[in-house]
Amino acid sequence: MTDDFQRIMQSELEQLGLALTETQLKQFYKYFEILVEWNKVMNLTAITEMNDVILKHFIDSLSIIKADKAFGSEEVSVIDVGTGAGFPGIPLKIAFPQIKITLLDSLNKRIKFLGEVSDQLGLKDVTMVHGRAEDFGRDTKYREQYDYCVFRAVANLSTLSEYCLAFVKPRGYFVSYKSGKIEEELTAAKGAIKKLGGELVDVTEFTLPELEAGRSLVKIKKIAVMSKKYPRKAGVPSKEPLK
Repeated sequence: MTDDFQRIMQSELEQLGLALTETQLKQFYKYFEILVEWNKVMNLTAITEMNDVILKHFIDSLSIIKADKAFGSEEVSVIDVGTGAGFPGIPLKIAFPQIKITLLDSLNKRIKFLGEVSDQLGLKDVTMVHGRAEDFGRDTKYREQYDYCVFRAVANLSTLSEYCLAFVKPRGYFVSYKSGKIEEELTAAKGAIKKLGGELVDVTEFTLPELEAGRSLVKIKKIAVMSKKYPRKAGVPSKEPLK
């Protein structure tokens, strides 16, 4: 681990109110190294500069505590839908080792990458799942089994809610990481969230340190069991978002 990496990470973590051990910081640095190395042969991320990876991937992933200050304080089950290169799931697992996390992605090569990351970092209670959210959201092994579902990718909130609320237990939460202005999207998604057994709790807006990027964390509570007709078959939620 370089001095620069440690200094930047500790400074940004301090702003989040987080203090990590030397071992956890080394895990983050190892993750950065593996990400950059694997990215040479497969498309994992367009962000590879150390400072950018720290801010735009690691710190952004950990910003969930802005919306839920109690996150990770106890042993909770979390599913990261469409995890890609492991964001936000892997950073959350490193920072909050007591959580149990499932990483779901539709590309098997990403799942292999995440398996390598998990092994090299010595992470426990990490499950990698290859498949589509629409399919696994109907599987009783995964449906309504998680305290939290997190999603950090581009898609409209109505579609995301159909994918993600399927995994959340009643009284659990779906937290969506969003960028840019989201007022219209929120308004359009209200009907869908209600149909899917959810209730909008809060929207936490913030700016990533040293960047102009506006970010929002949309926190939705699961207040009722979801109808068995949702999620609809693969492709439909994105083509025909609920209203």
